[in-house]
Amino acid sequence: MSIEFVPTQAMVASPPGFLRRLRRALRGDPLALAALIVLLGLLVMAVFGSRVAPYPAQGEGASDVAARMLPPSAAHLFGTDQLGRDILSRVIVGARGAVAVSLLVVGLAAGFGMPLGAIAGYRRGRTDAVIMRLTDLFLAFPPLLLAMAIVAALGPGLDHVAIALAISWWPWYARLARGTAASLRELPYVEAARSAGLPDRTILVRHIVPNSITPILVQATIDIGTVILAAGSLAFLGLGASPPAPDWGLMVSEGRTFILDQWWLATFPGLAIFVVVLAVNILGDLLRDLLDPRRR
Repeated sequence: MSIEFVPTQAMVASPPGFLRRLRRALRGDPLALAALIVLLGLLVMAVFGSRVAPYPAQGEGASDVAARMLPPSAAHLFGTDQLGRDILSRVIVGARGAVAVSLLVVGLAAGFGMPLGAIAGYRRGRTDAVIMRLTDLFLAFPPLLLAMAIVAALGPGLDHVAIALAISWWPWYARLARGTAASLRELPYVEAARSAGLPDRTILVRHIVPNSITPILVQATIDIGTVILAAGSLAFLGLGASPPAPDWGLMVSEGRTFILDQWWLATFPGLAIFVVVLAVNILGDLLRDLLDPRRR
């Protein structure tokens, strides 16, 4: 899903003004503030997961069969799984993989799709037609289905999941950047740069791409949550991380067998995915409102 913008130079907000608006928006929106706290907590877990987890070894995969299938208690807040591993520890340690995959996928997709879209929107003509037809070819396949096919060919693993999702995600950034660049090329300052004899490469690097970053940034923020959900779906289907990796989707898949009696096995990893995706989307909407001049 892409976000439509009317791009202008005014969309590139100065950091001080943006931070003031952000603080004011967070004070007036408790839900957005809670979402920000959730994402800050996610980053802390991703960086310091092994240090803050109550049972670090179990978070990495060490088993304790004597404590298997324990319900939530003071000793194990989220209970234990079929191998006696503390689920809270595995959720905390698993945040590292979720953050790493989402940032890698969004970075690769935006890094590849944005320049192609900017070139297509600025050059137009045959270049635009070739790039957009290539984009349409990838968009003809549902992103998750295409990612499943790629991972099935490459084999399971977080690195292969990241590659597959990036391949299926870049066309959205190309289309978004293409629309932005096509609007920017008609603005007076770009026409003045062409009249002054600046080469197309310089105009793209200095004027088109920097002024296209804002809608790309908003889209990337929202896509982080979508990528976490997609990566979890692939892991649930057995195409992501392999046991004993503390992957949230894999934990939900392993816990579904015991869902009627030991509900906590799948519930807490599933809630982790739900809360993070919801928080990312809330902050993405807030960021869109702050950076889009039509909404300010």
